Amino acid sequence: MTADIIDGKAFAARIRDKVAEHVARMRSAHDLTPGLAVVLVGEDPASQVYVRNKGTQTTEVGMASFEHRLPEDTSQAELLNLLDRLNDDTEVHGILVQLPLPSHIDADLVINRINPAKDVDGFHISNVGLLATGQKAMVPCTPLGCLMMLRDRHDNLSGMNAVVLGRSNIVGKPMAQLLLRDSCTVTIAHSRTRDVAEVCRRADILVAAVGRPEMVTGDWVKPGATVIDVGINRIPAPERGAGKHRLVGDVHFESSAAVAGAITPVPGGVGPMTIACLLANTLTACCRANGLPEPEGLTA
Repeated sequence: MTADIIDGKAFAARIRDKVAEHVARMRSAHDLTPGLAVVLVGEDPASQVYVRNKGTQTTEVGMASFEHRLPEDTSQAELLNLLDRLNDDTEVHGILVQLPLPSHIDADLVINRINPAKDVDGFHISNVGLLATGQKAMVPCTPLGCLMMLRDRHDNLSGMNAVVLGRSNIVGKPMAQLLLRDSCTVTIAHSRTRDVAEVCRRADILVAAVGRPEMVTGDWVKPGATVIDVGINRIPAPERGAGKHRLVGDVHFESSAAVAGAITPVPGGVGPMTIACLLANTLTACCRANGLPEPEGLTA
């Protein structure tokens, strides 16, 4: 068996096209433009690239992009004051604070200062609770992207046996909640799970989000299963030259692709979906704030 490759880049492009169409109609019919504010504190190179990509894609779909780049020594009080202003700004419908933050700033305090209705990352404790209790919430972008790809692959997830490998607040836990909402039977496996390979082998859907390079091998995968690899790990690649690296997921791609029915690659799988779903969340937040119908196919 050779697995079908789930092309996250192509899927994300379709999501962005849908968002752009909705934004254009919103601007024409209601003279309303969704706005996304991204806050970056410090000079982390990876965060700077990520923020730049977010800004570019935001404007490409017709949204307003507001970037706030603050120095490393910005105080916690200054950051909280900025968030208060963004919460009150009617042109801003989504707010994202790029993580990680400098060590002198309490990330939980910052995240929970954001208006939950504008929390397009879905990290505010109110959104976490709403998602866990099956109510309308802003959903974290990466799990939302995974869910979209799974729904596209399977007409109906109801009754499927799903294993989420990893229990982080950003991916593992919300992913499990989303799968439960779609009536899967869900197991969360983690570093303390006994015989984790056997647990994974029972999965019709396996979502790997554990942060360990190529941990999941082909003998962990049920024949025909759908494998969603959330991991992005940089490992040495001496074959490319001294000091060179390559990106791999939490799943050993070659051995798993020989067994699975469908699989996401790394790179080019889940990664591109994250920013696409951030844009979708911003559009959803704008619709909710203005009493407009939510866009179909872009929410959980």
